[in-house]
Amino acid sequence: MAADSRAKAATLNLRRRLLSSSCRLFFPEDPVKIIRSQGQYLYDEQGREFLDCVNNVAHVGHCHPTVVQAAHEQNLVLNTNSRYLHDNIVDYAQRLSETLPKELSVFYFLNSGSEANDLALRLARQYTEHQDVVVLDHAYHGHLSSLIDISPYKFRDLDGQKEWVHVVCTPTSPQVSFHPQAWMTWQCLSLQAPLPDTYRGPYREDHPNPAEAYANEVKNVVNIAQEKGRKFGGNPVSCAVGLAVLDVLETEQLQAHATNVGSFLMEHLSQQKAKHPIIGDVRGTGLFIGVDLIKDETLRTPATEEAEYLISRLKENYILLSTDGPGRNVLKFKPPMCFSLDNAQHLVAKLDDILTDLWYFFLDMEEKVRSCKTLRIQPNSVKHPSGKRDLCLAHLHQEIHQLQLAFA
Repeated sequence: MAADSRAKAATLNLRRRLLSSSCRLFFPEDPVKIIRSQGQYLYDEQGREFLDCVNNVAHVGHCHPTVVQAAHEQNLVLNTNSRYLHDNIVDYAQRLSETLPKELSVFYFLNSGSEANDLALRLARQYTEHQDVVVLDHAYHGHLSSLIDISPYKFRDLDGQKEWVHVVCTPTSPQVSFHPQAWMTWQCLSLQAPLPDTYRGPYREDHPNPAEAYANEVKNVVNIAQEKGRKFGGNPVSCAVGLAVLDVLETEQLQAHATNVGSFLMEHLSQQKAKHPIIGDVRGTGLFIGVDLIKDETLRTPATEEAEYLISRLKENYILLSTDGPGRNVLKFKPPMCFSLDNAQHLVAKLDDILTDLWYFFLDMEEKVRSCKTLRIQPNSVKHPSGKRDLCLAHLHQEIHQLQLAFA
């Protein structure tokens, strides 16, 4: 049976029966069944188009024809592990090296971010001969056991903090400021990539070639840490896809495009902050942006319920967005890089409409609650959005519940 011919309810029942409940769905109360995609859009089984503000993994957009063609043509010829000589892996490494500072010249290809972080941890321990790790609070590094142990986001709900893990609190609220995707965006690598330390390191400025010495040391450490090797990272198909992605980034000038659209989106989201006091802060870089939702300006209490409500309402308006942060109150924008100015305008307009509708619905409900003699409502508990009072959906739920009880 073709995937697009099965009813959504049947697919959901099969998933619940065959997959672990730990494999969570977006919008579990009413999940979306996606059957195809193109660019920055996803399409469900009924042909409805959703604007994708979640899938930054598809950097150049979903199903880009250049990327699809590269994968298809290489799959027709060969896909095997990296223990054989093949041009794609060295071509890809060479192309990547041209985008980085010259001191970063050694590559090791892996299958996932979790595998890459696990290797980084092994390299650090191999080189320093120490076990201890310093991590940022609320950080998440991957789903391997070695990485869950150093991810406060995960270990606090599991086995707790190991004695060799040292957590450093971050001074920011929107998690986007420290999210690994924002830190490792190719656009920012030339400014933020760590370079060999010629001041405190073993190969200092008086060394005849410190960059080459560091590169050789990295190779040695990798060889020792990876005695068995990782065979399928850097396979011919993956490298063909990587090369195609680089081609698209260059020919379509997507880095400059993302900077332009991201600046536009940041500006218009900041204008919404001035209009809606629930928006506590807006931060980001390029097309990776976080909007912090708060219940009050003084305590900056996370507006978790409000964030969940906004995400649900945006979905009803065919916009897919997610939340992040320890309070699940940060709206996290990370669309593909082909996200357009029109998309940004549409997104901000819908967000404004929902916040405004919610505000007036709140005012209307308060008036109804006031009219009920069995309830006592404090006067002046609500102010216009231009004021300094918070917009709290949790309060709204309480008022509605009381109203229902009163008229029951």
